[in-house]
This record gives sequence, structure tokens and C-alpha cells, in this order.
Amino acid sequence: GKLMSQPRDMGKATVHQRPFMGRKPYRLLKYGENFGRSTRLMCRVTHQKENPYKCGVCGKCFGRSRSLIRHQRIHTGEKPFKCPDCGKSFNDSSNFGAHQRIHTGEKPYRCGECGKCFSQSSSLIIHQRTHTGEKPYQCGECGKSFTNSSHFSAHRRVHTGENPYKCGDCEKSFYNCARLREHQRIHTGEKPYTCAQCGKHFSKISFLTKHREVHMREKLLPYSPSGYSPENLLRGKSDEFRKAF
Repeated sequence: GKLMSQPRDMGKATVHQRPFMGRKPYRLLKYGENFGRSTRLMCRVTHQKENPYKCGVCGKCFGRSRSLIRHQRIHTGEKPFKCPDCGKSFNDSSNFGAHQRIHTGEKPYRCGECGKCFSQSSSLIIHQRTHTGEKPYQCGECGKSFTNSSHFSAHRRVHTGENPYKCGDCEKSFYNCARLREHQRIHTGEKPYTCAQCGKHFSKISFLTKHREVHMREKLLPYSPSGYSPENLLRGKSDEFRKAF
């Protein structure tokens, strides 16, 4: 193939025919010729060359055959990677590997700022935003910003009113899974939050936080008046305590 001399108008870029291909996907342009169609054709051929593996279901293209195979599992529902510890299955090996670290306790991703370690690289990236102050996810409704997409998605449901997380025991719905888990403890009686000082258990972290305030105030008391109890202190029901304090 022969190159044309470059025209003064660099916007009218010339296209060189490849000498290595038997069939040339686009032709040499004449000076001043509109190159829109040929350029579009060139881009399409380039895209096909870079992503030759096409999904027969949705038409999405991939640069590697293994990427196509992994993608096709979305359509088939196949999850060939099963955790031997809990039985949970995954459609690709990377997610499976990240999940296994939950059981092994391995945390290979370390923060350079504070030394905190994480089991997944995505968790490290989100954590690092606490140091940088970056909040890339901004709500278009109220302008509030978030460090990660899951918190952003949960926040948007406040505006839309969507409550996709449904309780199987009482049909009550919630806008995020954390609220659902917290609610389900009403049915299960689970109290995972324990006071280190007295051993009392609570179903919510907010209840434990309030309870800790009781112990903090107890340390400030010169004596314990009659009728005083931590519960009365919290609820403000002990007149004797209020007078003494």
C-alpha cells in the first residue's frame, strides 16, 4: 500500500491500507473526501478485532474466550465454584477466591496509610476513601455523597420509596439488607451485641451504645442513691438520682 501526502487539514485524516490483510476492510481515501462511513467501518472492524468473542444471547463482545464463558453463566445460571465450608456457589473463580478468605481469615490487601488489611481489593479501595475524603457517588435528588455504591444505592431508595428487602416472618419491607437483618432479630431473639463490662446482650448496636453510657455515668456518681438502677438512669425515671446527680 502507498501513503498519500498529508493534507493541510489534519481533520481529514487519511487511512492507510494494510498490506498484511488479504481483504482490505476499508479503502484509501481521496483528498477532501468525506470519510465518515469509512471511519465508522474501520472502528467497527477494530472493535471486532479487539473483542472477537460474542455472546449468542445478548450480543455482548469480549476480548478473551474465558471472559465470554464467565459471562455466559449469567444467562445459564451456572455456578461451578462451590465453597466446601458453607456450600455457597459462585459463577467465577475470582469471586469464589474472595469468598474463601471469609473462612480462612486471610487479608492480603493492606492500607498504606493505617495498616488495616482487607480480604478483597474492592474493600481496600472503599476504605482508602476514608483517608482521601473521596465520595464519588452523589445523589441527584439531595446532593448527598457516598464513598461506595452500595450505600449510594440504599440511599436512593429513601427517595424512591422502594423497599426490596422483605421479612419472611411478618411481610414487613426495608430499603436495605442491614435494616432487614436488624428487624429479623425481633423474630429470632438474637442479641449479638454484648457489653464487655457487665455481659448484657442487645439486639441493636444503638442499644449497646446507650447502655455503655450508663456505666460511664456510674463512674461519676459519688454513691448510689436508693431506687437507682442503670435502667432508671437511661429512662430518666429516678427522681432521687436526678437530685443526687
